[in-house]
Amino acid sequence: MNEKISLFDKIIIYYRTGLKALRGLFYRLFLKEVHGLFLVGKHVQISHAKHIYCGKNVKFEDYTEIHGLASNGLKFGNDVTISRGVMIRPSSYYGKDFGDGLEIGDNSSIGPYGYVGCSGQITIGKNVMFGPKCSMFAENHVFEDTNSTIKSQGVSQKGIIIEDDCWIGSNVTILDGVRIGQGSVIGAGALISKDVPKNSVVIDKRNKCVKDRKGL
Repeated sequence: MNEKISLFDKIIIYYRTGLKALRGLFYRLFLKEVHGLFLVGKHVQISHAKHIYCGKNVKFEDYTEIHGLASNGLKFGNDVTISRGVMIRPSSYYGKDFGDGLEIGDNSSIGPYGYVGCSGQITIGKNVMFGPKCSMFAENHVFEDTNSTIKSQGVSQKGIIIEDDCWIGSNVTILDGVRIGQGSVIGAGALISKDVPKNSVVIDKRNKCVKDRKGL
């Protein structure tokens, strides 16, 4: 812990962490598999926990919603943080639309109030950082038949892949079928609807400005 933090502040941090650890001891009884320390904040909702795997030092912060019902389950690597207010939903609450799931690699984190719609498989590599309010939607509605309602035509699910060592800025939206290459940086507010090459910097909402990190 940082030496600049006062003893009083350290006590507060240890107290709050202790409460999260106690909640983690309770919730780990229901999960498929948990290794090492598991921290759970207040007002966290975890459903279908037997589909959820956690590595060491996983943190579910306050007000997160983790919906585990998925064919591939939810897999969180070591030192993964799911920040305050994040929603992870692979399937509908009542099981009608059964999704694929989510896998997050070691040392990765999803920022506050993010949305992870993993109906199609979402795979996030190691050391990936998401800013606040990012959204991922791993499905698209089918709408080609104008004689039928869009709702009745179902969805397509290609999935999303984010490779290792990426930084995703705040309010980024990532759509189905996208692959973001290793080492890429996505600027705040970007809409990512097509693949991003390795080591790229994307700073435009429509992917118009893509640069190589090495050329900056």
